[in-house]
Amino acid sequence: MADVLIQIVASGLTLGAMYAVATVGLSLVYGSLNMLNMAHGAVLTLGGYVCYAAMALAGLPAVLAFAVAAVVCGAVGFAIYFAAALPLLRSGNFETNIFIATIGIGSVIENLMLKAFGPYPIPQPLAVPGHLIVGGVHIPYQNLFILGVALALMAVVALLLQRTRTGRAIRATSMNRDAAQLMGVRVGKVYAQVLALSGALAAVSGIMISSIATLTPVMGGDPMLKAFIVCVVAGLGNVYGAVVAAILLGLIEAGTQYVFGVRWSFAILLLIVIVVLIWRPYGLFGRQQVVRL
Repeated sequence: MADVLIQIVASGLTLGAMYAVATVGLSLVYGSLNMLNMAHGAVLTLGGYVCYAAMALAGLPAVLAFAVAAVVCGAVGFAIYFAAALPLLRSGNFETNIFIATIGIGSVIENLMLKAFGPYPIPQPLAVPGHLIVGGVHIPYQNLFILGVALALMAVVALLLQRTRTGRAIRATSMNRDAAQLMGVRVGKVYAQVLALSGALAAVSGIMISSIATLTPVMGGDPMLKAFIVCVVAGLGNVYGAVVAAILLGLIEAGTQYVFGVRWSFAILLLIVIVVLIWRPYGLFGRQQVVRL
């Protein structure tokens, strides 16, 4: 029984770590711009492919490949702001328009990757060989690497939001855009920074997911859906709640897969979403009355 519990916890923490990195970027964008970035999954996939190209084709070491992927996807986030979000912010019905626009952007990115790399799965060269034995259970170092990277990124994001001028500007803008502007915050710059940060986080998430699976042009669909589920459960726009919810849902999914089988895991997650929406429509960590900009 102890072996089973260790296996479930190890798998659940790995899943939760991947979901957390993917979700934080999505939640930051919604909290700041009130925008559901439906291109997030495609940007995530792009990060995996850029890392693959940097390592397998350009011969760069893993650290530089990580950095290149984060910079490229951060630049894509900037481009999404200036090409789509900024023009639509000045028009009415922003939420619906940007929702549709980012679906189109995501489709374009996916098709570009399809043309460049083909439709067949490609193994990610980033791999950490070996395993750790805990209570008779073999835990791959790859899983520990993913968990470590996720924890480090969450710590960096927390420090950014709490300790830096940029982070304070992001939090002020998410609370009240007009008040932030009156205090001298350049809201447009904050929006661009948030989308760039979201893109960089998506890149890292894509690299981690593809390192234990394979790269395909449509691999971002499932993580995007799971990230959205986590956002709904935590409360849209709640970054810290999203991290906690991601870990909890990862553990629940791992336990469900062991007890009932893989095919039931997604159904259980949807059931949790339904229960949360009925019980607390604003999420487990959300506030009942929030100002959305």
